[in-house]
Amino acid sequence: MAEVWRPRSLATRQLLAASLGLIAFLALIGYALDRAFVDTAESNLRQRLESFTLAYAADTDFDVAGGIIPPDIPPDPRFDRPGSGLYAQIVLRDAPSWTSMSGQGPSLPDSSMLTPGETSFEGPIPITQINDEPSMVYRYGKGFVWPERSTAAEFPYTIYVMEDTRQLQAQITVFRRALWGYLSIGGAVLLLLQLVVLRWSLWPLRRVIAELKRVQRGTAMRMTERHPRELEPLTDSINAFIESERENLDRQRNTLADLAHSLKTPLAVLRTRLDAGAPAGELREEVDIQLRRMNSLVSYQLARAASSGHTLFAAPIEIESHAEQIVRGLEKIYSSKGVVCEFDIEPQARFHGEPGDLQELLGNLLENAFKWATKRVLLTAHRGPATTNRRPGLLLAVDDDGPGIPPERVAQLLQRGVRGDERVQGHGIGLAIVQDIVHGYRGELEVTASPELGGARFEIKLPPGL
Repeated sequence: MAEVWRPRSLATRQLLAASLGLIAFLALIGYALDRAFVDTAESNLRQRLESFTLAYAADTDFDVAGGIIPPDIPPDPRFDRPGSGLYAQIVLRDAPSWTSMSGQGPSLPDSSMLTPGETSFEGPIPITQINDEPSMVYRYGKGFVWPERSTAAEFPYTIYVMEDTRQLQAQITVFRRALWGYLSIGGAVLLLLQLVVLRWSLWPLRRVIAELKRVQRGTAMRMTERHPRELEPLTDSINAFIESERENLDRQRNTLADLAHSLKTPLAVLRTRLDAGAPAGELREEVDIQLRRMNSLVSYQLARAASSGHTLFAAPIEIESHAEQIVRGLEKIYSSKGVVCEFDIEPQARFHGEPGDLQELLGNLLENAFKWATKRVLLTAHRGPATTNRRPGLLLAVDDDGPGIPPERVAQLLQRGVRGDERVQGHGIGLAIVQDIVHGYRGELEVTASPELGGARFEIKLPPGL
């Protein structure tokens, strides 16, 4: 059941949540306004009944025997109309009570004496109308004291004024009908406006989906850059992923093409020797030579394919531990030269990529430096500049105190696109692998003169990542 009712669309989820919130808010507002109106209406009713009570107290008189002399003209004409819904009572302690003409017929509730100055407001209280129908009234009462001028005696009395609830209920009904009607219309308008705003706010997502479909169909190469800044990290990541996958595919195709081209020559040599009918011993020796060559070519091309790719969202890798492991091995190989490698590694510097790529970069650059250095090698690793919401870049540099590299040979040394069968082991293969890895990470490799050691400086700059 939960799966059936679960919305399958972000727009549906947003619309459902916002609609429920809006309905709850309007219901709360309607309830608050309703209670405020009822309280205000009851307060106004109390004030009106109090004013009638005070009017009766001002115009009511008593005779010598203590009898009640009501006012000739009541505060409201309804007090003289039987069953009008507005009633007045004057209650004495030791004398009969007085009831207005409107109360002649209806069965009014019993009234008790109040102490002078005491007030009460009650309701709704059940009564029986003049036609024997049940009804309800609100009752306000206040206690007074009457001074008798001749004897200076005082006696208490209480005035009650009652009003039928039908008038108040009619006002409340009219208000509630108008209130919920207007709230319903306002809620419908807000829901419609909310739907329009929701479709407008989700339009960039629909455009992203449309662009992704065009990329899938092959009609577009990448996502456009005209998106809200909240979606820019998403579209940038998608573009980076598309470019990474496209580069990996191109790299695999190039590797297979290079490998096929590299094996063509050894195979052609073997075919020629077989067709020429070479002696068995000579043929065996030639087969052994060509097999070793093919094995070397295959190993090299596989190494290039493995080291050239990188993971787009890789975990950060500490540099110093890998560098120490490589340097220990190189110091054993070149122990006769007595080369010393120094580190200038920033503690926060990290390589975001494959561990194998980091080992290839450090291994080839450090081995090249150890090979040409006289006594000193310097490895530098610092964080590059960082941008908002992106991880910082990386600066890797290897300096040596060897003879250096002439500036006119740098371009040839770092020439791009050179096939593997055009490189000779020990004469640039390591630097070519470094160049391919750096290119895969969209970085730069520069070869300059070392300002500290005087030899060559190989500097790698990797840009900030996503």
